[in-house]
Formats: sequence, structure tokens, C-alpha cells
Amino acid sequence: MSDEVKVRRVAPKGASGDSVAPRVAKPRARAAKTPLPQMALDLFADVAADLTCGVDEVGRGPLAGPVVTAAVILDPSRPIKGLADSKKLTAQRREALYEEIVERALAYCIAEASVAEIDSLNILHATMLAMQRAVMGLSRVPTLALIDGNRCPALPMRAEAVVQGDDKVPAISAASILAKVTRDRQLVALHEAFPQYGFDEHVGYGTPRHLEALRLHGPSPHHRQSFAPVREAFEVFGALTVSRMARSS
Repeated sequence: MSDEVKVRRVAPKGASGDSVAPRVAKPRARAAKTPLPQMALDLFADVAADLTCGVDEVGRGPLAGPVVTAAVILDPSRPIKGLADSKKLTAQRREALYEEIVERALAYCIAEASVAEIDSLNILHATMLAMQRAVMGLSRVPTLALIDGNRCPALPMRAEAVVQGDDKVPAISAASILAKVTRDRQLVALHEAFPQYGFDEHVGYGTPRHLEALRLHGPSPHHRQSFAPVREAFEVFGALTVSRMARSS
């Protein structure tokens, strides 16, 4: 049997023969950490705060104009009184709340899907597209999106549908107000170009006056061809250009 080799660690001896204490390594100075860019800090802050955005649309039912959506992240430290479903507020109150939301919200974004996109995709898918644009356009990254209604668009964060959310969730109410005021302003401007339809009165909905105008003047380029009353008018009048509409008014 071969002999065992035992290894012992022996402290080195000094000149006098005494043992010398082992050297203790000096701690190295740590290099200063490079500060994170502001965008990364904002993202970490968003995750820590568990930011929630409210999302709503206005304009699914009208015969003309885009569908407009908004996404809003409210600031808990700057509450806004009187938020409610935009349909239950007067135009004057909506306008006042619009300014407060724009000033006090942590982030907001207003987006839309055009008449051409509505006719191409159908109104449901165009609305989902506009909601995606609103959420993705926010300057802060939400961790949860609360969507008014019973359907959610495809989003990279968690999303939940809230039936009648514009009357239950303040952030959705705020989104409803931004979308409503924005779309109403658009239709008032459209009325200046096409006064024969009365867009300033019905903002594109199929009222008796609007339907009568379609029968008399045919559709404008801002009408949705995929909606039955407009499609029927197109079959009678054909697609009208802006110049032809100007001559017929």
C-alpha cells in the first residue's frame, strides 16, 4: 500500500522563527456605477407604482367621421372631481373636465381609426385598433389597462374589460371625456365644410335630419360606406368627391 501524503498549511515564519500572521487582502475600491438612463428609471417607477390606465371610445354608431379613443393614467395626488360617463355630462362640463384631465393626468393619449379603416376592417376591429394606438401612445407604461365594454384589444400588458366602466372607473370616465370632446370638435369642424348634413347638431349619428340629408345630397367622403344608410346612398349617387359636394351644396 502506498503511503498517504498529508498536506498541512503552515503559516510562514519570520527571520526569528516566529509565525507570521497571514496577510489580509485590502478591499478594492469599487468603481462608481453608471446611473440608469431616465427612461429606465421611469419604467421601474411605473412597475413599482402599478399604473392603471382607463380606455374608452366614442363614435362606433355614427354614419360619418372616425372612431376616437383615449387612454388615461390619472394622478392620485391630483384628483379630479366630477368625472363621469361623458354622455351624462353637459357639453360645457365636458369641456371644463377635458382641460383638467389634460393638465392633471400622469399620461394621456388620444387616437383614432379613420373612415377608410372602419370600412376596411369593420367598426369593431377598427375600434380595437384605435384603442391599441391610444394605449401604446401613452408616455408612461401602464401595468393594467381597464377597457370600457366587454372586449379588450390585444395589448402587451394585462387588460380587463369593464362593462359600463365609463360610469364606474374614474380613469375610464376621463378617457370617455377626452374622446367625446375630441370627436365633437372634429365633427363641428366637418360641419363647416359640409353644412348641409348638420354635423354640428348630430355629430354623425343617424338622426332623421341626417338621413334626409343623405337622401337629398348623397354621401360625403367622410361617410362610412360600410354602414347601411350610407351604402344605399352611395348606390344611388355614387362616390362623391369634395369638389362635387361643394358644387351640389
